Order: sequence, then structure tokens, then C-alpha cells
Amino acid sequence: MSTDSEADKRNRLEPMFWACLLYIMALVLLFLYFPSEQQYSGEIIDQGSVLPQYSLPPILIYFFGVIAIMGIILFLVPAAKLRLILRVLFAFFYGWGLFIIMYLILPAHLPLPLCGLLAAAAGLFWFFWPLIWLQNLLLLITLVSVAVLFGALISPFTMVYLLLAISVYDIVAVRFGYMLWMAKKLSETDTLPAFILPRKLAQWKLNLRGSSFKAIFEQESSEREFSLLGGGDMGFPLVFVVSVYFARGLIGAEVLSASTLAGVIFAYLLQIYWLKGRPLPAIPPISLFTIIGFLIVHYLV
Repeated sequence: MSTDSEADKRNRLEPMFWACLLYIMALVLLFLYFPSEQQYSGEIIDQGSVLPQYSLPPILIYFFGVIAIMGIILFLVPAAKLRLILRVLFAFFYGWGLFIIMYLILPAHLPLPLCGLLAAAAGLFWFFWPLIWLQNLLLLITLVSVAVLFGALISPFTMVYLLLAISVYDIVAVRFGYMLWMAKKLSETDTLPAFILPRKLAQWKLNLRGSSFKAIFEQESSEREFSLLGGGDMGFPLVFVVSVYFARGLIGAEVLSASTLAGVIFAYLLQIYWLKGRPLPAIPPISLFTIIGFLIVHYLV
């Protein structure tokens, strides 16, 4: 009996370990990029006006506009008609993310034609064989690319207000089932902008186009063999880390990285032990630790 209990506990904790590992991998990619920009970061940190920065209202309008338009499209257009379009778009963005990583972020920049060829190959491979491990890897790479390109254009305090606003949305969307509805509708198109974290190692080879994956939305929360972590749950903290790097330097980025990782762990522990596997709005607990980390950086570092 105790063995079964320990095995069940280990299975419930497995997605948390995978989420932490993926986030650490994303941070490693970011910190590979930071030293290569050290020659510029001093100028950016000291003057603060070298790069234009976006204010909060346009970012919120863009974010909620995309959410609203996506919801309307998913409600009005049958999944069968959206499948090809969305799969092409996702394949393109995953290829784009890999291209940015290879050409701009890695210390040893690869030739432009080779980057384009490898990026196109990765996007095509996902298009025809969207395995869970490939989906998670390409989504992670794409989020890092987005963070690198946009993190320096958003001030840390703007990110604080943005995280607070998105946290409120996340709570409301999960509470009234909108988030799960969108995830289910997107899964019907064989696309899902989220990390799929299995409880069993063998499930990492599962094809997202298979019926076995769609069945997870029909299972009870406690019986699901997969945990979903939205791309934004990891993407927004990564953007914040880059923002803090350009505003506060490498040490500030390190402190914020540790606090956001603690937020990811805290979010999973809440879901496992408090909500017993039921859907959790992950952005609020992650944002709580992220903002605490930034306040430490702002006032103490």
C-alpha cells in the first residue's frame, strides 16, 4: 500500500519537475545571450533611453485583443476548417523561434542560410509529427526568442503592472472555464500553445494529433495523465528577466530568475496539494514570486 502511495505521489510531482527543467533550460538560453550583449548593456542600463520602450496600455490592448479575437474565431469557425491554418501558423512561429535562437542568441552564430534551413526543417517536422517532446522544446525556444526581442523594450515596472493585469484575467478565465474551453477547442485543431507535461516518461513520445491526447480533456482532473502549463505562464516571466537584465544588470536578472522558478514550483504545489489536480490559474502565484523578486532587486540589489 505504501509503495502505491509513493508511486502516485511521484507521478503527481513529475510534471512539476519537468516544468522546472524546461524553465531552467529557457534561462540557460537567456544567459547565453546576456554575455554576448554585455558590451551594450552598460550603455542601456546607464542611459535608459537608448531603446524605445512600450507603455502599458498598448500592450494590454494587444494582449486582450488577441484573446478576444481568438475566442470569437474558435466559437464561430469549426475546428476542421481551422486545423490547417493554425498548424501552418504554429509551424511558422516555431521555425521562427529556432531561427532567432540560432542566428542571434547562440554565442557561435550559424550562417544565415543554414539557420533558415534548420528552422524550416524543424517547423515542417512539427507540422507532420507533433510529438510532445518536440512541441515543448520548440515552444520553449520560441518563448525565449520572444523574450530576447521584446524584453529590452518593456520597463520592469511596466512588467509589474502587466503581470498584475494578466493575473486578474487568468483568475477570471479559469474560474469561469474560458481558459479550459479555449485549450479544448485548440486541441481539436491539433494545436495548443502550452507545455504538455506527462506523468510518465514514455508519454513524451505521444503524437499530439492522436485521439489519446484529446481524451485528457474528457477525464476528471485527478485522473488526467498530463499537466498543461500555458505558454504565457513561462513566457511573461522570461520577458521580465530580460527587462530586468537591461535595467538592472546580470545580478538583477539572476535574482529574478530564481524568484520566478520558485513561483513555478509554488504554483504546482498549490495545484497538487490544495486544488487536488483541478485547473489552477498559474500566472498569479508565479507573478507573486516574480514581483517579490523584482522588489528585492529594486530595493536591495
